[in-house]
Amino acid sequence: MKRIRLRIVLALAVTMAGGAAAQQPAASAPAGQQPGTQPAQQKKEIKDPAEYNAYVGAIQQQDPNAKISGLEAFVNQYPNSVMKEDALEALMGAYQQTGNAAKMDETAQRVLQANPNNLRALALLAYTKRAAAEANQNPQQNLADAAKYGEQGLQAIKTASKPDGISDADWDKLKKQTGVIFNGAAGIAALQNKDSKKAQEYLRASVEGDPNNLRDVYPLALAYLTSTPPDYINGLFFIARAANLAAGSPAQAQITSYGQKQYTKYHGNDQGWTDLLAQAKTTPLPPAGFTIAAAPPPPTPAEQAADLVKTKQPKDMSFGEWELVLSAGKQEDADKVWSAIKGVPLQMQAQVIKVSPDKLELAGSVDDIDQKRTDIVLEMTGPIPARLMPKEGQSLDFEGTPESYTPSPFIMQMNKGALLTKAAPKTTPRRPVHHRPSAQPQ
Repeated sequence: MKRIRLRIVLALAVTMAGGAAAQQPAASAPAGQQPGTQPAQQKKEIKDPAEYNAYVGAIQQQDPNAKISGLEAFVNQYPNSVMKEDALEALMGAYQQTGNAAKMDETAQRVLQANPNNLRALALLAYTKRAAAEANQNPQQNLADAAKYGEQGLQAIKTASKPDGISDADWDKLKKQTGVIFNGAAGIAALQNKDSKKAQEYLRASVEGDPNNLRDVYPLALAYLTSTPPDYINGLFFIARAANLAAGSPAQAQITSYGQKQYTKYHGNDQGWTDLLAQAKTTPLPPAGFTIAAAPPPPTPAEQAADLVKTKQPKDMSFGEWELVLSAGKQEDADKVWSAIKGVPLQMQAQVIKVSPDKLELAGSVDDIDQKRTDIVLEMTGPIPARLMPKEGQSLDFEGTPESYTPSPFIMQMNKGALLTKAAPKTTPRRPVHHRPSAQPQ
């Protein structure tokens, strides 16, 4: 969000306050109004000439410092004036003109004391608290405050009445501009709190109010892409939109790279990503019927096992491939592999997990080596001499004969175990094909 929006909101407050000073209407009901109907909003009237002159003299000052001095004096001298809220609003704008952020925020709090539903004061506080949090200034508290003022502002918009001295067009513009600020503040806090549903709701409303607002378009994309499950259709559109809005900034390359990776993850490749970028450049919101084709689901372990049995003989498989078929394959596939290796002396290499004189626990597949998990229990033909006792974690060449196995968790029982003094023409734990596939391609 650009600071210009906040300046417009505050400038409008000053303009309105100046316009109201010149009006002195009666407080009676308009002619022709029927009893029992909703009365038109009464215009504010200062009856005391001295009070009126003090207000007009302050509000019409062109120099911001002179206006601050006059308005502070007016509020102090006439604390119960009918124009107190207007004067404080104008004072907010004057402090903004002088760059005094602390006094601007303080005055916003004074406005809310006069009217807790003042849209401009709520918008200013929601904006500045969010900005402070994003600048890493007490971020947790400032973000919570931004959300509080944002949600309070959204409620105030629903019930707010058009003030005296403002046109219908300007009133609609003010509600739209402050609504963007309120939704953005509440949305970014929800995103930080990992409440994806609320973040999507608030940030989408902000972006629909201002589709060119990178400050909320990018978080909206994240709210969709990081939800559980991710909403890739909306998320990918808005990350592409954010990449376009960031053109020329240092963030563009990072946003584009992240978006392309997410697109490839969902679609299976990056074909169509460039077209999406082009579409999002000129289309602020996803058009009706917008979609992106998802990649086909990866093969299941059972499907991988079936393909493996069709293309390889059991004797040519690695231990990890045996494990895949025996643990995840169909029964006929498992039987085919097991009948080929059961009772057959095998020379292999594995990593030692646990040692004892008569039995070794080993990891033979790469997955189990990485997880330091036993998948082979080797019963030795006799006690291992102390001088040959292997150490946990070392790579070991051995011979053993498969006797039985359990499919889950997979463990192969081998007997007739013997240590080999040199590397054998073994079945090695080449990186197997049975890494568990994720729900989406990586």
